[in-house]
Amino acid sequence: MRSFIRFRGDRLIVFGRYPVPGQTKTRLIPALGPAGSAELQRRLTEKTLDTVKSFASDRNVAVEVCFEAGSKAKIRRWLGSGMIFSCQKQGDLGVRMHEAFLDAFHSGCRRAVLLGTDIPQMTTHHLKQAFNALKENDIVIGPSTDGGYWLMGLNHPVNLFRGINWGTRTVLEQTVALAKEKNLRVKKLDPLTDIDTVEDLNKLLPAWTGNNPYISVIIPVLNEATYIEATIHGALNEDAEVIVVDGGSTDGTVARAISAGARVEMSPCGRALQQNNAVSVARGHVLLFLHADTALPHGYVAQVFETLVDPKTALGAFRFKTNLDTPLMKIIEFVTNIRSQYFNLPYGDQVLFVRKSAFKSIGGFPEVPIAEDLFFVRRISKLGRIRIAPAHAVTSARRWRTLGLLRTTVINQIILTGFCIGIPLVKLAPLYRVTRRR
Repeated sequence: MRSFIRFRGDRLIVFGRYPVPGQTKTRLIPALGPAGSAELQRRLTEKTLDTVKSFASDRNVAVEVCFEAGSKAKIRRWLGSGMIFSCQKQGDLGVRMHEAFLDAFHSGCRRAVLLGTDIPQMTTHHLKQAFNALKENDIVIGPSTDGGYWLMGLNHPVNLFRGINWGTRTVLEQTVALAKEKNLRVKKLDPLTDIDTVEDLNKLLPAWTGNNPYISVIIPVLNEATYIEATIHGALNEDAEVIVVDGGSTDGTVARAISAGARVEMSPCGRALQQNNAVSVARGHVLLFLHADTALPHGYVAQVFETLVDPKTALGAFRFKTNLDTPLMKIIEFVTNIRSQYFNLPYGDQVLFVRKSAFKSIGGFPEVPIAEDLFFVRRISKLGRIRIAPAHAVTSARRWRTLGLLRTTVINQIILTGFCIGIPLVKLAPLYRVTRRR
């Protein structure tokens, strides 16, 4: 037996999908990439819900998000509270829409309007027109320019979805003909364009068609010829650009980076300065800062995307791991992951990633002699949560091998403690240089 939320007002049903790279807006993947297409879907959904909630806020209208993929917990984490969340039923589009309308009317609502999430031209005025039309008509339809419709509204349950050739240019025509067969009064709204194809994207959102990647991977280097090629190969992805920013290497790092497929930029030496300079030319929506001796986890783009779907997340990082498999190193890794998870203080070798807009809002990395990553994490934590992705980024244990595990760990903790209690960085910098010896 079904259970329904009793609501005797009107209902706006938003048909959406939890954004997953490679499974969302698939016809746009050749132009935007898997994550870029999912990012567009995320933004369109949020824009649609902003419009819907603005319309519903001062009216007796409940908002329902009826979704595919994900889970209610993920959808709620992404979109927040104050709405009804439901899963789309099994079947083709017609079956799913019909079931959503039935649920709405069985729950007691008087008028129900259903729409998608890819209509950037839609305004509260259109929604007002739709509900007003249902006062004197049985059905209201918002035609789309591709022969379908972007909105359907009913004031009583009726099946207008059986026998429709979904995905064709005759959907609207067939639906109106079916309504006439049932002697139903139909009101059409102004036609709008939903974004399904690259042509639609070019017309409505031309800023998205500039071949901008989802992620800019930024790798600051100085004499990293030994590691740079493997690091770049692990970062190459259709959703990413890889920028190596060199601080004056003399060992062939630049030539190897170019050969491996990265874009190389030159900068005065200094990790913070190099990273900030790279951001000024980066094209991605998200910035990911990668050390030259750290390997990204497999499928890192999808994990970055999932971490940042939550709008309350200001910064993400991966779990810490090294390529040294000893009992003492396992303890160090465990303690490091506890610190980053529960004290919101990941290090740079855990691969920090952040939306470009958030990075710019805090002014980037502070150009200090050491610990620029710790300063950066503290600053950006004021904007929202620090979230640690479940996968491990594997960093080289060369520092620990050179100085010894205990000595390196003690020096790191002295630097961290000194940073936290405010010891001047110029006094801590010599200790850091010790740990950087090759």
